[in-house]
Amino acid sequence: MPEKKAKDEHIVYIDSKDMFLKRALEKLLNEKDIKKSQHQQLKRACETALASITNDIQTSQINESSILPSTDQQSLNAEKYFLPFELACASNHPRMVDTALDCLQKLLLHGHLIGSATDPIDPSKLLIDRIVSTICMCFRGVQTEEQALLTIMTSQVIEIHQRSVLQIIKTCFNIYLTSRSKINEATAQGSLSQMLNGIFSKMEQKMALLTERRKQYQEESTTSTNIENENVPTVVKEILDELVEQICYDEATQGNENDCLSTNEIIEDIQSTPDEFHNTISRNTIDSQSTGDPSFIKNTTSNSLSDDELSTDNCFKNAYYVFRALCKLSDRDIKDKTNTDPKTNLDLKSRIFSLRLILQILQTSGPIFRSSEDFLYVIKTYLCVSLSRNGVSSIAELFEMALFNFVELIDKFKSYLKIQIEVLFREIFLTILETSTSSFRHKWLVIQTLAKISADAQIIVDLFINYDCSLRSANIFERLVIVLSRAAQGRQAEELGCSSTEEHNLRMKGLECLVSILRCMVEWSKDLYVNPHLQSNLGPDSKPLHDNGYDQNSGRSSSGYFANGIRRTDSSGSINSSHSNGGLSSEPSKNVLDFEIVRQRKELLEKGIDLFNQNPKKGLGYLCEKNLLNNEPESIAQFLHSYQDVLDKTLIGDCLGHEDNHYKQVMYAYVDQIDFTKMQFLVALRKFLSGFRLPGEAQKIDRLMEKFAARFCECNATLEIFASADTAYVLAYSVIMLTTDLHSKNVKNKMTKEQYIKMNRGINESRDLPEEFLSKIYDEIESEEIKLKVTTLRRGANAVSAGGTKENITSDKQRELLFYTQMKDVECMARDLMSNAGSSTEEFATAKHLEHVRPMFQKAWSPCLAAFSVGLQDSDHIDLAHLCLTGINYSIRIACIFHMKLERNAFIQALSRFTLLMTTSQVMEIKPKNVECLKTLILIAQTDGNYLEEAWYDILKCISQLELAQLFGINANKGKLSVSNHHSYPNLQTNNSYTFSSPFDNLFYSEKGQLSKRMQTIQDQIHETSSQNIVVSVDRVFSGSARLDGDAIVAFVRSLCHVSMDELHYNPPRMFSLLKLVEISYYNMGRIRLQWSRIWEFVGDHFNKVACNPLQDVAFFAVDSLRQLTMKFLEKGEFPNFRFQKEFLKPFEVIMKKNSSSTIRDMVVRCVTHFVDSQAKNIRSGWKNIFSVFQMAAADTDPQIVELAFQTCSHIVGVVFERQFASVLDSFQDAVKCLSEFACNASFPDTSMEAIRLIRQCAKYAAEKPQFFRDHAAEDLINVPEEDRVWVKGWFPVLFELSCIINRCKLDVRTRALTVMFEIMKTYGETYSQNWWTELFNVVFRIFDNMKLPDTQIEKIEWMTTTCNHALYAIVDVFTQFYDEIPPRLIDNLYCQLKWCVNQDNEILAKSGTNCFENFVITCGHRFTPHIWERTCACILEIFRSTLPEILMTWRHDAEPSGTTAINDTSLPDRTDSSFDYSIVESASSQHNRMVQAGNTASLNSSISNQQEFNLSNRLSPTNSIERSKTQSDFHIFQLLTIKCIVQLELIQTIDDIVFYPSTSKKEDLQNIAIAQALANVPSGQQALTYFANSDDFRDDCGMYNNMGLDQLLLLVDCLIESHMFARAFNSNHEQRNILWKAGYRGKAKPNLLTQETHSIACAFRILFRLFSDSKRSDSMDTLKRRILKLAHGSLEYYVTLQSESHRDAWTSVLILIFTKFLKLNDDRFKYFSGDIYSIVAETVVFDLKPELRYILREFLLRVGRAFNVTSELTGSN
Repeated sequence: MPEKKAKDEHIVYIDSKDMFLKRALEKLLNEKDIKKSQHQQLKRACETALASITNDIQTSQINESSILPSTDQQSLNAEKYFLPFELACASNHPRMVDTALDCLQKLLLHGHLIGSATDPIDPSKLLIDRIVSTICMCFRGVQTEEQALLTIMTSQVIEIHQRSVLQIIKTCFNIYLTSRSKINEATAQGSLSQMLNGIFSKMEQKMALLTERRKQYQEESTTSTNIENENVPTVVKEILDELVEQICYDEATQGNENDCLSTNEIIEDIQSTPDEFHNTISRNTIDSQSTGDPSFIKNTTSNSLSDDELSTDNCFKNAYYVFRALCKLSDRDIKDKTNTDPKTNLDLKSRIFSLRLILQILQTSGPIFRSSEDFLYVIKTYLCVSLSRNGVSSIAELFEMALFNFVELIDKFKSYLKIQIEVLFREIFLTILETSTSSFRHKWLVIQTLAKISADAQIIVDLFINYDCSLRSANIFERLVIVLSRAAQGRQAEELGCSSTEEHNLRMKGLECLVSILRCMVEWSKDLYVNPHLQSNLGPDSKPLHDNGYDQNSGRSSSGYFANGIRRTDSSGSINSSHSNGGLSSEPSKNVLDFEIVRQRKELLEKGIDLFNQNPKKGLGYLCEKNLLNNEPESIAQFLHSYQDVLDKTLIGDCLGHEDNHYKQVMYAYVDQIDFTKMQFLVALRKFLSGFRLPGEAQKIDRLMEKFAARFCECNATLEIFASADTAYVLAYSVIMLTTDLHSKNVKNKMTKEQYIKMNRGINESRDLPEEFLSKIYDEIESEEIKLKVTTLRRGANAVSAGGTKENITSDKQRELLFYTQMKDVECMARDLMSNAGSSTEEFATAKHLEHVRPMFQKAWSPCLAAFSVGLQDSDHIDLAHLCLTGINYSIRIACIFHMKLERNAFIQALSRFTLLMTTSQVMEIKPKNVECLKTLILIAQTDGNYLEEAWYDILKCISQLELAQLFGINANKGKLSVSNHHSYPNLQTNNSYTFSSPFDNLFYSEKGQLSKRMQTIQDQIHETSSQNIVVSVDRVFSGSARLDGDAIVAFVRSLCHVSMDELHYNPPRMFSLLKLVEISYYNMGRIRLQWSRIWEFVGDHFNKVACNPLQDVAFFAVDSLRQLTMKFLEKGEFPNFRFQKEFLKPFEVIMKKNSSSTIRDMVVRCVTHFVDSQAKNIRSGWKNIFSVFQMAAADTDPQIVELAFQTCSHIVGVVFERQFASVLDSFQDAVKCLSEFACNASFPDTSMEAIRLIRQCAKYAAEKPQFFRDHAAEDLINVPEEDRVWVKGWFPVLFELSCIINRCKLDVRTRALTVMFEIMKTYGETYSQNWWTELFNVVFRIFDNMKLPDTQIEKIEWMTTTCNHALYAIVDVFTQFYDEIPPRLIDNLYCQLKWCVNQDNEILAKSGTNCFENFVITCGHRFTPHIWERTCACILEIFRSTLPEILMTWRHDAEPSGTTAINDTSLPDRTDSSFDYSIVESASSQHNRMVQAGNTASLNSSISNQQEFNLSNRLSPTNSIERSKTQSDFHIFQLLTIKCIVQLELIQTIDDIVFYPSTSKKEDLQNIAIAQALANVPSGQQALTYFANSDDFRDDCGMYNNMGLDQLLLLVDCLIESHMFARAFNSNHEQRNILWKAGYRGKAKPNLLTQETHSIACAFRILFRLFSDSKRSDSMDTLKRRILKLAHGSLEYYVTLQSESHRDAWTSVLILIFTKFLKLNDDRFKYFSGDIYSIVAETVVFDLKPELRYILREFLLRVGRAFNVTSELTGSN
């Protein structure tokens, strides 16, 4: 079966070949002209071939068993019959040529004719080359067919070489150019397209296949172990040699191809040299690792691989030569430049067609083509130069094709063409778009091209980072955006002379480009965008990043890198659907910060260059200041070289020629940095002068030429033409002069060559330079003057102003002429730059960072905003408006993503203004485009809400105005709108409503209430704003707030509050935003508490302000809304130790505090009461706010408010405290404070009393539930020990508030509070610790604070008489009850307070002070420590001194008080009348000092008797106040003096009671009188010793005598003596007493101090005699004896000097006491004392004494007689 099948195939093959081959030969033989003599050779060849075919057929039929012959055999047989057809083609006979071509085409098509054998005629060629030449010779013009050529090019089995390929391409190219038939032209074009596709696709396939096979061989070779490594280099060398031999063609051989071309052909042969073609297969496919591949030593593998390489190399060279040929053709000169019709101008048609074919190649290019250095070399060397030439063509078709190719280069080859792309962009295409001389057609083509480029995000970002972020490049991106912005604004419409439609189209296309650029930015940075619709309300957290910061879902890192460095290829709307992955940046990890740093440096550099171009010194100084340049000459010179293309060359010349030494050094460095090695003199001079313009001063030129000559000779030291540098200097100068002479318009008589040569005679050290040398210089200068290097000063954004120079164009012809002139300059500049850039290897970075968009947008936003604003402002086209709005939307998105506040706010504010809702005056102009603006603004609010921040204000403001416009649009047919409060409240009766007119009223209503036609149109537009779509979109803005992140919702709420406040300022106020604020509060109630607290910070503050609005309806709505929100919030409850409820309820406090409306305050109280009644179980931290509200309500005067608030407080304390004390514990002190406020409201005394009762109940809670307080660890109790928490949070607030009530309320309330406070202290004091007592008494003593006393005198007296008096006794009671628990240091405070009371100008309080002091000491004295006793005695001393009425001695009616006067100063004159020895009596102060020195106490002034506190007591003392006052009345002074005298008496009695116990002294006085009376009954001479024996029995003494020390008792004695002495001095000063008596002091009788005088001395005698009789004090007997003796002696002396009977009578009891005490002494002691005082006692008998005294005195004298044995005899005799 297989054999039969093969046989059938063979028969079919033979038949098919025989069919067309035999028939073709027969057809040729049947031609009648073949019999002609010139065709005889053809006839014989046909006959021979026909006979051979017949023979082959017969042979094949005999050998039936054979199968198809081999391919070689087939080819050989087919090629054997080629000769007849070759001759037929050469016959020039049309029919025979057609027949031959048809047959050849079929042979080639079916693979019967391959031509792989060597040409027998020319062994250097293959037969296929001969076949191609034969077919190409048939080209006779427009009627030639090219099917055979197409068959050859597209065949998969025919392999042709470069010369044949070029010949085929040229033939088809010529057919296209010269064909007059559209069909033939289209066929030729299609054939060429197919050929090119075949050539380049075959090249790609072969190269890919070879690469794959090489990888396969390499993998196989790695498994081989028996390899002789030493043979590898030899094998590789052989292969490379063979490849080089196959690739390098002889130039002469290729030159022969030209001979085959007709002279009439347009296309000339394109030759290449071996040096030019340098990309061989060895470089493309054999790398360094394959060189060491051991498999190459195998012959079979090596031979097979070599064949593949040769075949691949052939395909590669075919493609290379074709592409290079087309590039050169595209740059061919056009001979007839006046003919711009491609149909008739074949040169022009050739250019256009070649560019079209190049475009096809670029569009279909594969990775091999795009990465090959050889193809890139052709592109740089030929194609880019061609584009720079065709890109300035005035012929639209040629210009368009150049643009198309430019787009493909950017898309696929930008990585290798950085400088070329910059040149084309900067110098040509953007310039054409900028200039006013270019036609609309050119601008339209450029802007269409830019639209394609702008659609690719990768290209746009790459342009920015490679040019705008490169120091050496122009700001292409910035300039592109500015140019497009200008086009979009339609600024060149008048200049172009275009129609309105064309202008509109140009503007639209410009806007499309800007929008595309912005879209690319958005697309590029989309991974940073957070869609609020995909957000939860948990905050701004987006997709989590891994530890390395990489986001797996987005495909790029958080810093902007793509995952794994893969190039971005997902940009929508790109030029092609796929991008090349080749040409990636060599620094894929380059940080975006590096680009930004370069860009910032570039901005500084550009600024410095601008300054330099204005003032070189300032520019260089600025660059040095910014560390972009140092001030060294070498650095400055290098800067001038590097940036000479953007620096003003005139200023460079001035700088270099400056005579300043620093600039000279710069010039020297500048010249030294130029290398003139091996340069001709004129070339070197041109290079030198190309960088700057020579200055006009001869001296500057002289310096420059001198340095140039020195440098030129230095670089060319071996040059013998110049004897020295002076020669070069003179010659250079002469060249400059020659240039000026030959090319200056002002020079009429030009210098001849002979004159120039003559001028330079003898300059070479008296010798002449060669005439040929000088003649050549002259000729070159004459043909081409020395010019500045062609550069441009346009850089960055400045390019727009430079390139957009306006010309005064009056006609199209003038425009064309100006455009041609301008483009010629541009072409020269561009070609020059292209030629310099051809060898450049500057790297092109591929953008991979998201953050690139930020600096891009910083450059683009301003031009974009201008374009969009002008578009929306000037045009009413809805399509243009849509484009502008789309661009604004994209711009806002970018600004939001990168948090660019300024840019974002600018776009949003512009958009909001274009809605025409921001101002009422513009509403009349509202149009459909303004409605679209509104829709866009709402869309932005929905999509970019997370980023808007403060820009929310503008959006919400528009929405607010929209609602107002909708409101009046709907109610346009109603007169005025009546807005009233629709909220009802049970206890709030209000019928307030407001009829008002809106700001929009004047737009809808005329004076007669009729709508005009214009108003109707406006109303229709406003009705459009009320459409369902807009209403729903607005609602979604607010409902979507729940999806905003944490920061965004805060910004949203803040802006909404701002808008709401603006609405409330309207007349009348609006509440739309306030209502929306309530809505969003509901929407966002589910957020985490941390976010909610931030939201409520603004919402609550806004409610505070709104609720205080003077309009009751507004305030009522705010409070009611707040109530609803609060109820909703409280339902959620709260965990312990959180404070969210406290923040939420804070507005109620503020409203209660700031709103004076009783209705609103009542509503607030009712709202809070409702919270307590319904949500008490859920309230935690909110209790503080509740009590705060009730506290403010407690101070109200409205009975309803106070009663409701107090009822709720009573419920809380009585019920809630009992049930859930733990939840209210944190607000316990707030509750007590609230009750205190109720108690202090004087308008409701019953409530006050009940509040005090509730406070007492709170104290009960503190006592019964201390564990709750200990376990409660609030923030303010963190540092408080657990045992003290019940005091801090429980007891202290209760007692403190009670003290506040005492200080603030009236008598009955404060008395009740005082009673309760001390009742609590007495009841629960046993549980208080010492530090608690300290803090407690600090509070209690505030009752006596002089600064808190009432202002009026009557109230002050009442306060002291009642409250202070009551408190004082209560304090002493507490001290007495809890003396052991109270810290001893508090006793000092108590004494200080007692001193304060004693020193007040209130008799009752002063007496109470002494009484309390006495009671405290008597009760607790037995527990006093020695230190306490010392402090007690010191206190008595201070009280004595502070209450001594010293003013009595100095007061004068006509003199103001003289202040405090020492008693010694005033009493000494009076004391001279007495014989009393004052030196014997130790003063109290000296006694006190002696006690201190004795060491009995460490410090008697430790706490209260220090000088500072003593001064404070004196300052608080009314006495001192009286003394300082100059306006007090005499009556008040006398009253104070009376009180002081009374206090003195009280103190004397107090000392007596303390030492001897109360009533003891009175009993003793009565006893002494009884004794005296008993002595009256004793007969004369009878001893009465029985009456005095054992009478001083102190065994039952209850006083403090036994607890006091000697020194303390003596200190009291001294106090008494001082008081006695003051009283005695006053009583003796009759003059002063008369003055006081006359002034009205003490009424009708003269004032005296008899009681003080006698009681004090009597008490002193009692203490001294008690000490003297105490056996325990025996060690002090001598001192006591002396003091008693002297005191008695002085007292008796004073007595005998008294003149007044009444005064003497007052002393009777004292003398009875003295004599009785003496009589009670034993004989020895009696004898000691009586001896000294006997004479004075004898003096007393002369007075009229009282009976009791006389009897005692008689007994004393009798005993004296007995003691001294004077009366014993008389007695005995009787």
